[in-house]
Amino acid sequence: MWVAATQAASVLVPAPGPHVGDARGARQDVGVSRIRPSYPDEAPALREIESLAGESFRSIGMASVAGDVHGPSEELLMAYARNGRSWVAVDESGSPVGYVLVDVVDGNAHVEQISIRPDSQGQGLGRQLLETVRTWAIETGRPAITLTTFAHVPWNRPLYEHLGFVILTEEEFGPELQSVRREEADHGLDPVTRVCMRISTTTSLVNVI
Repeated sequence: MWVAATQAASVLVPAPGPHVGDARGARQDVGVSRIRPSYPDEAPALREIESLAGESFRSIGMASVAGDVHGPSEELLMAYARNGRSWVAVDESGSPVGYVLVDVVDGNAHVEQISIRPDSQGQGLGRQLLETVRTWAIETGRPAITLTTFAHVPWNRPLYEHLGFVILTEEEFGPELQSVRREEADHGLDPVTRVCMRISTTTSLVNVI
């Protein structure tokens, strides 16, 4: 699920290292940096972001999607952080207000989850997070970014199309993407309401006006 309109520039900060005691104060020195790798102990905060972001679905009659029913567990969020496949958008105090998780599916960078707090939407953080995914994909030799999303939710498929993503036909699904679709269905997400999308890593993300 993605619930943010996106436009803005991004500055990345170095990957997180061990932090204890006063070292945690380093999180507050963010300056103009808005995107950084997540810390494993931020998993509860990311769960809260997911829950808050999901509430938007209640207003369009999709209460079953609201909350964190389909969101990743704290254990899974910690694993993504440890594996270097989780990034957060932070506010002026360095606290996470959005996040993205990435898998490798059919050799591509696959956006497993991306969510922004409702009170931080409209600042371009979603696009910044996706640009971070694009950078990671290029650095790790991935030819494209893929994702699955709701076809008719205004802040899902239409926004990704504005960014440059295109809808894949079933004939274009790789075996692992097909597996992702089956797993979504097993978790109660109707495949009829979902689309798979792709953008080449050679294509810059378009600003959403």
